[in-house]
Amino acid sequence: MKSVFLSILFFISYGLFAADNDALVVKANKAYSAGAYQQAVTLYQQVISNGFEASELYYNLGNAYFKSNDMPSAILYYEKALKLNPRDEYVKNNIQVANSKITDKILPLPDLFYKRWWNAAKNLFTMDTWAVILIINVVLFFIAISFYLISNTVLIRKASFWCGILLFIFSTFSFLFASNRYHTLTRQKEAIIFTPSLTVKSSPDENSTDLFVLHEGTKVSITDKVGQWREVKIANGSVGWVKAETFREI
Repeated sequence: MKSVFLSILFFISYGLFAADNDALVVKANKAYSAGAYQQAVTLYQQVISNGFEASELYYNLGNAYFKSNDMPSAILYYEKALKLNPRDEYVKNNIQVANSKITDKILPLPDLFYKRWWNAAKNLFTMDTWAVILIINVVLFFIAISFYLISNTVLIRKASFWCGILLFIFSTFSFLFASNRYHTLTRQKEAIIFTPSLTVKSSPDENSTDLFVLHEGTKVSITDKVGQWREVKIANGSVGWVKAETFREI
């Protein structure tokens, strides 16, 4: 009886928690519409601090920062939104607009054609959607195999065999896409520079050679770390070392 009561209490509490977040988002949206962008930022951040995460939430927060003329924060949350939903054209457009307003204009290295194709296919769906597609393909694969094993009809056996082959291929690609999306979300470290002007070093040492200068709002990939230092790579392929306090991870 006690466990049932605790379960009921948990679901009631969760429902109230979700309702509170919804109310905060509504207030934040109203504040944004009224031009109270700093108030909207505070309310959106409160929702995030409550543990809620969604592409739309990050997009709205990025817009509020953009209207507040805080480009590094705007780019940070636009990038967070894009990470969760890589097909969102509104987010992509706003990232371009925000990047046009920062100092650094870094031209990215062109991707090889097969890498562009792979990324385009991978980003067709979110990680969760790819996982669902994988499960469906696996179930259909075993159904096809079952028909192949139990059927006495040549035509059905042939159809089941080739369907099984295709479903196995689809399952493999679904697994690879889901795994890659998971890696992007959890292990691929990227960040936005928040220091107005930052000298990138050749090694994790203040006395090392100065390589180049970055400015706030620039996106970097984190490739290594030593103590408080991080090795970063920018879109044109240049690599160097900066302190972790100079950026915020996406």
